[in-house]
Amino acid sequence: MTKALSAKAPTARERLLSAANELFYAEGVQSVGIDRIIERAGVAKASLYNTFGGKEQLIRAYLDSRYARMSARLLRAVDGADDPRERLLAVFDAQTALFSEQGFHGCAFLAASAEAKPGGTIEEVSDTYRAWVRALLTDLAREAGAPDPASLARQLQLLYDGGSVSARMDRDPTAGVVARQAAALLIDAALAAGQPAS
Repeated sequence: MTKALSAKAPTARERLLSAANELFYAEGVQSVGIDRIIERAGVAKASLYNTFGGKEQLIRAYLDSRYARMSARLLRAVDGADDPRERLLAVFDAQTALFSEQGFHGCAFLAASAEAKPGGTIEEVSDTYRAWVRALLTDLAREAGAPDPASLARQLQLLYDGGSVSARMDRDPTAGVVARQAAALLIDAALAAGQPAS
C-alpha cells in the first residue's frame, strides 16, 4: 500500500476548522459567511451544523485552535531557554518569529474581538487567552526574581500586545525586535529594583 493510500483523509471537522482558520484569520469572523467555509472545506452544509451546531460554535473552535497553537508556540520558546531572564524574553522571540511568517494578519483574538458583541463567545475565548498570557508572564517574572511579578507582567503584556499591533498595522515584522528590546529594559530595571543595596 502506498503512503498516499494509507494516509487518513481529514475528517469533515478538520476540513471545516482548517477552512475557518484560513478564512476567518485572513478576512474576519463576521465578514466570512458559512457558505464560503463550507465551499472551501468541501463538505455539505449539514456537516457544519452536525459538527459545530452553527457559525458561533465554529468561531469558538477556530479561536480555541488559535489559542492552542499560540500557547504551544510560547511554551516551546520558553522551554528552550534556561536562564529565567531569557525565559521571559523567549516570549518575545516567539512573537518575533510569528511576525515574519507569510500570512501573518495580526492577533486573531484582537481582530475577532473588534467584530464581536460584548459578553459573547468571542470575548470569552479572548479573555481566557489573554489571562493565560498574563499568567505565563507573571509566573516567568516570579521565577526571574521580580519583586512585583504581576506589575512586570502587565507591563510586558502591553509590549506584547503593542508589538503585534505594530507588526500588523505598520506591516513591520521587526516590531517584535523592538518590543523585545523594550522588554529587556523593563525586566532588567525590575530585577535591579529587587536586588539588595550594596
